[in-house]
Amino acid sequence: MRLACIYVWLIHAVFVGLILTSGVLAETLVEDKEQFYEATEDLKPGDTIVLADGVWRDFEIVLEGNGTEEAPITLTAQNKGKVVISGRSNLRIAGEHLVVSGLVFKDGYTPTNTVVSFRRSKEKLANHSRITEIVIDHFNNPERHETDFWVMMYGKHNRFDHNYLAGKSNKGVTMAVRLDSEASQENHHRIDHNYFGHRPILGSNGGETLRIGTSAYSLSNSFTVVESNYFDRCNGEVEIVSSKSGRNTFKGNLFFESQGTLTLRHGNDNTIENNVFLGNGVAHTGGIRVINKRQLVRNNYLSGLTGHRFGGALVVMNGVPNSPINRYHQVEESTIEHNSVIDSLHVELAAGADAERSAPPITTTFSRNLFFNGEPAAVFAVHDDISGIELAENISNRQPPEELQHGVRLVDFDMSEAANGLMYPMGDELRDVGADVSLKVLTREETGPMWYPKPVLGASFDPPIEAGDDSLGNPSPENEANWGPKPSFYPGFDTGDVVHLNPGNNALTRALARPAKVGTFVLSDGDYVESSTLVIDRPVTIRASEGSTPHISFERSALFELKDGGNLKLEGLTISGSLAPDMAGNSLIRTSRHSMLNNYSLVIVSSTIRDLDVNHSFNVFSLSKHTFADLVVIADSHFENITGHVLQMDQENDDLGIYNVEYASVTNSSFKNVDGAVLSIYRGGTDESTFGPHVLMHGNQIDSVGLGKRNKSNGSVWLHGVQVTRIHDNQFDASAPVRVVETVGEPSTVVVHNAFTDTHEPIIEPFER
Repeated sequence: MRLACIYVWLIHAVFVGLILTSGVLAETLVEDKEQFYEATEDLKPGDTIVLADGVWRDFEIVLEGNGTEEAPITLTAQNKGKVVISGRSNLRIAGEHLVVSGLVFKDGYTPTNTVVSFRRSKEKLANHSRITEIVIDHFNNPERHETDFWVMMYGKHNRFDHNYLAGKSNKGVTMAVRLDSEASQENHHRIDHNYFGHRPILGSNGGETLRIGTSAYSLSNSFTVVESNYFDRCNGEVEIVSSKSGRNTFKGNLFFESQGTLTLRHGNDNTIENNVFLGNGVAHTGGIRVINKRQLVRNNYLSGLTGHRFGGALVVMNGVPNSPINRYHQVEESTIEHNSVIDSLHVELAAGADAERSAPPITTTFSRNLFFNGEPAAVFAVHDDISGIELAENISNRQPPEELQHGVRLVDFDMSEAANGLMYPMGDELRDVGADVSLKVLTREETGPMWYPKPVLGASFDPPIEAGDDSLGNPSPENEANWGPKPSFYPGFDTGDVVHLNPGNNALTRALARPAKVGTFVLSDGDYVESSTLVIDRPVTIRASEGSTPHISFERSALFELKDGGNLKLEGLTISGSLAPDMAGNSLIRTSRHSMLNNYSLVIVSSTIRDLDVNHSFNVFSLSKHTFADLVVIADSHFENITGHVLQMDQENDDLGIYNVEYASVTNSSFKNVDGAVLSIYRGGTDESTFGPHVLMHGNQIDSVGLGKRNKSNGSVWLHGVQVTRIHDNQFDASAPVRVVETVGEPSTVVVHNAFTDTHEPIIEPFER
């Protein structure tokens, strides 16, 4: 009997051992945080922790252990996409051979500085580990300028692949590779097949989508491979991707309508090859920017890019002699070859040349690149001595400048579409110039988790801007007068259900309490009096019914307050401030007094705004610090008797390169008896990471504007640090002058064809480079 029992026990032990070896019993389903903590106390190779489907709130996940290549330690979802990590949550991994998959981070933010980190602490890093098929979707700190990072890679030989990262709105790089210790240098990481979705304009430095290294460690090598990733409208700042280390490879990626460039900011011996950049004429879309030594840029296809200066299609920078590690090292011993630049506006050579950046490129080869523009365009800009660039066998169908003609040959040729959907010269004569016809074009479907939907291609995130002329390059008044937002379409407006309103007290208050699917409110003739501030937290259009002129008055310090998610369009209305409280500092429209994550738009069309004069400093529009407008538009409207500013957008006054509005457009409108300025915009500091603000002002009548004693700018228009200014065909009568202060970059200021009666000529302080 005893022998039989021993025999049975041995069989059971062998059976259990086989099961454990196969990993079946090593899989643990956990349904709450306590079970997770218990299950992860002593992880062994082959263990799998499965999070039960559902919402896991305020969950700081730590996965630490040492798996093997054959038997990694795994954390995954019961069903991929059905485990949502929300609230104040994050993920840290440390050890060897770890795998995490299937999780969705949304409806929250990290309580630390990182959402997903390949380390638990400075001493405990992850190596030979993989994070795949996770989602981070709008997982933002509620404070716009509170810096955090979504993904931080440390250690060595890690992989980040097939993930979805979209909607980062607060300051901080979306994903970064850190080289701050020897344990994270020469790391050989792989970043591949990820979907980097829309990142809205930040209006500040710190909006990169991907960064590899930092300036302090930029002379260290990383050996990171960035391959087959899709960058979809990544518009945070001028550097979409910022390489700040050596020996990195960027290949097979696709950049779709993304504002900015893939920038070799610091570090040497990097390779950029086989990438596709599709701008489709969107403003500020760029390509590749080259800085430092021994860089290789080859076989890339760049099409429909409108960016200029540091955001051009192909940019070779000037450097700083004996540069500090954090400035601009001279371009040396680099090769730029076999690239196709199609219907793109700006190729910048020796870009950024100034008193500091006085070292032009040297010992660099620029050969067999193809340049084609269907419309006449001055594609090339040469900013300094380029004798250190060897130009050879380049082809252009547009006349290059004289200093390039020895190495850029003018050839008349036609283009046709190849099997990969890209355009190539017809015939065989130019077969060996430009990108190869075999270049693979990555699709969105090949990136990210297959189970998580991507935005509909063509969905509008940012305001559509006319970029067809050379409005952002070398200014000429003749072809730039009509620069600005397209008047026919403003994103988010005139959508949703339509509700018709009759006049009465608090009619709008009651209407806005309706379900969020209502987006348009149509007012009939009559008087509307509102006793509460109307909170706008979704896209809202308020317009007059055809042939009517509704009159709106309000009894609070503001009629409208824009909150996160809100956009507002007013059309065909007459609004009076005569019933507002007798106190200083009222506004017709204001933003939230707190930081706003979401960019907003404000449009006032065919309306009359008057009698904002019950006390001083009564503005039409006031915004708060750490709020940002994609677009503010006034068109075909009349403003009269206002004791403050019309558009006050000057609250980022810390001189850190931050600003409040990207595009401001004031057209075909009249302003009379306004104590403040029509436009007051401020962008201070010397940072060069952004594109805006942009200002368009034309066809306006300015009468007795800007003369109030509290108007500190002493201008009818005050623009400080605006990057693109177009003020033309306006009439100024008995008003304060236009004042423009240029501060940084290459500001483009055009003030022409205006008439000034009893008004000082414009006062423009040019930027001294």
